Amino acid sequence: MQLTVYFTWSCSIFLASGYNSFSKSMETIGKKQYQVQHGSCSYTFLLPETDNCRSSSSYVSNAVQRDAPLDYDDSVQRLQLLENIMENNTQWLMKVLNQTTRLELQLLEHSLSTNKLERQISDQTNEITKLQEKNSFLEKRVLEMEDKHTLQLKSIKDEKDQLQVLVARQNSIIEELEKQLVTATVNNSVLQKQQHDLMETVHNLLTMISTPNSKNNFIAKEEQISFKDCAEAFKSGLTTSGIYTLTVPNTAQEKKAYCDMETNGGGWTIMQRREDGSVDFHRTWKDYKMGFGDPAGEYWLGNEFVSQLTNQKRYVLKILLKDWEGNEAYSLYDQFYLANEEQKYRIHLKGLTGTAGKISSISQPGNDFSTKDADNDKCICKCSQMLTGGWWFDACGPSNLNGMYYPLRQNNNKFNGIKWYYWKGSGYSLKATTMMIRPADF
Repeated sequence: MQLTVYFTWSCSIFLASGYNSFSKSMETIGKKQYQVQHGSCSYTFLLPETDNCRSSSSYVSNAVQRDAPLDYDDSVQRLQLLENIMENNTQWLMKVLNQTTRLELQLLEHSLSTNKLERQISDQTNEITKLQEKNSFLEKRVLEMEDKHTLQLKSIKDEKDQLQVLVARQNSIIEELEKQLVTATVNNSVLQKQQHDLMETVHNLLTMISTPNSKNNFIAKEEQISFKDCAEAFKSGLTTSGIYTLTVPNTAQEKKAYCDMETNGGGWTIMQRREDGSVDFHRTWKDYKMGFGDPAGEYWLGNEFVSQLTNQKRYVLKILLKDWEGNEAYSLYDQFYLANEEQKYRIHLKGLTGTAGKISSISQPGNDFSTKDADNDKCICKCSQMLTGGWWFDACGPSNLNGMYYPLRQNNNKFNGIKWYYWKGSGYSLKATTMMIRPADF
């Protein structure tokens, strides 16, 4: 018997139209269908009808009868072979079923993964939208803050310009007041000088009446005896402090100077003296070179004279200081000289002792001399113009005995006053100063 099996299967994932067309084609051949449902898939087996088998059998029987006797054993073997084929087909069918099941599971997992991915994409899209909205808001805030800061900067710049104009006006007013003060000081100085000259004339007349044969101050003034320095005058027997005539070294020129014949044994040539603000010390290079003021009061002896004098032999320098509280101090340098004008009258000092500070308030090593019209300091600014007066400024330095003269109760916090840093600090303006020199071997 010949057995023919037709097998079809369909799942929900395949097109129904394909399955239907296949089913119809199978129905047309008059086969019996056996349908099995497994999950979402259905399986159809098409087996031949019994009558057909009989016809076939009859046909085979007639054919055998015509040709040869039927071998029973051979028929059995063929039937066994068909059974084996059916078993193999059944196993193959089970494998197909299993494979189909795995495909369905994978398809389901893929569908779930796709849905999850779509949800994640949707969430990320929402987050991006929110971030874009937030970024737009922040950009708007930044623009608003920039506009606000621009307005604030403009306002600050306007205020700065107004302050600069105000400061310029105040500086002009201060300069005008300083000029008026200088004028008033000069006028006062003239009056004081006239008073001093009158008193000195009266004193000289009284001296001439009382001691006509005096060999001290009277002879020095009236006979105009000239000396190299005050030490030489002292050794000649003139031991009274006063104004003497000195001869400029290597010349026939004469120089009036005040001689201190009392301090520490006398013989001191006064190089500088400040005591009442009667003389303006904010002078030119030429003034400081030649000297100015009144030897009987405030004056500067002259850099040229001091330079030539101190380069002949070794001199010492003593600086006397007085504050407004009645205190006195001094600084003594056991070696002092000034270089010539080509070297800007540079100061040279060694061997400091005294009570006005353990450190020299004149910067070391020595500095060049500066005036308001000759800037030789070590500062990018002009110390003489800023601090006033002529001095051996370093970078404006810790001292300036030729600064502005400030009276009592106006002498504190004055950066341009008469200062000696290592005794009274940088803002205290002193009451009186004296710079005096004499030979070291006196």
